[in-house]
Amino acid sequence: MKLAVIGSRGYPYVYSGYETFVSEVTPKLCEMGIDVHVYCHRALFKEKPKQVNGVKLHYIYCIQSKSLSQLSNSFLSTLHALFLNYDVILYVNSANGVFGILTKLFHKKTVINVDGLEWLRPKWKGLGAKVFYFTSRMATKWMDVIITDAEEMRKIYLTEFNRDSKVIAYGANIRYSSNTNLIEKWKLRKENYYLIVGRLIPDNNGLLILEEFISSHSQKQLVVVGDVPYDDEYARKIKLIKDSRIIFTGYVTDANTLAELYHNSFAYIHGHEFGGTNPTLLKALAYGCTVLALDTVFSREVLVDENYGLYFTKGKGSLLHLIENIEKDLNKVHLLRERARERILQNYSWNKIVNQYYNLLHEIKSNIK
Repeated sequence: MKLAVIGSRGYPYVYSGYETFVSEVTPKLCEMGIDVHVYCHRALFKEKPKQVNGVKLHYIYCIQSKSLSQLSNSFLSTLHALFLNYDVILYVNSANGVFGILTKLFHKKTVINVDGLEWLRPKWKGLGAKVFYFTSRMATKWMDVIITDAEEMRKIYLTEFNRDSKVIAYGANIRYSSNTNLIEKWKLRKENYYLIVGRLIPDNNGLLILEEFISSHSQKQLVVVGDVPYDDEYARKIKLIKDSRIIFTGYVTDANTLAELYHNSFAYIHGHEFGGTNPTLLKALAYGCTVLALDTVFSREVLVDENYGLYFTKGKGSLLHLIENIEKDLNKVHLLRERARERILQNYSWNKIVNQYYNLLHEIKSNIK
């Protein structure tokens, strides 16, 4: 079995959910006997080994542009892959759905992990939203197998594009606190702060969370981890908010430090709106957090309604009241914290996800005519 993976920035480079997915899944597939080839953004790698942890690497050029770098890299990677004897090509990101036309012409079996509802994200207004909707539709027309990472996302693709998909969720690794000294730089005390993690973009609802928190009477702090790598009005508005309880850390690139921020929080507040199975939500559970989540079908699928988290809406006062109520119910906070990792072990371990991909790939290969 020979597999090509196209659409991430590469391996072992880790930047976002796609790269984490590639870094977790591909070396394990290699250990299971699959010959895995990952296509990488050449400009991101100073050193260019041909193989790391059994994963074979191809470094491909791209147009150095925020909007065109990934698409151009995927296009050139696809041209390269079409002339090699891969049994299956796995794409990540629905934007790569247009390349299904080429793989179909060359009789290459293709799988695509479409991720979230990109065309609904506020940052892709106008033409950008139309492009993502078009590429997602193309994926459903030309790719052999569509992978969605949540049952609720599967339902949306069925309704919107009349195409069924295979549900394989995202994963997370269980871990525990090991060095609380790592958060001392922000003068934080254990269980005395709320935490939000993510890019400062509208669909993560950071501004709403901050405004609700500021309106509350909480004596705890709110730690905001994340930023955007470009000048942005929404992010600027968030960072201009002044309140002695709010701490902006910017990006936290050290994995151990980020883990300690999760481990020692009073509660993690999840405002992500348009994804499927969200990596930061899974990480919060895997790290043992009490979760307060925006009430979406995706949050409810992961948290099994109220079993593993509590909810707020975008309505004025909803999160404010949840914050004030949860601080009076410490038994509930501790119960949710104790249960959190149980949910990962049930359904979101990387070992389970890898086995699902392994079985799917062999099923596809066996059906090649």
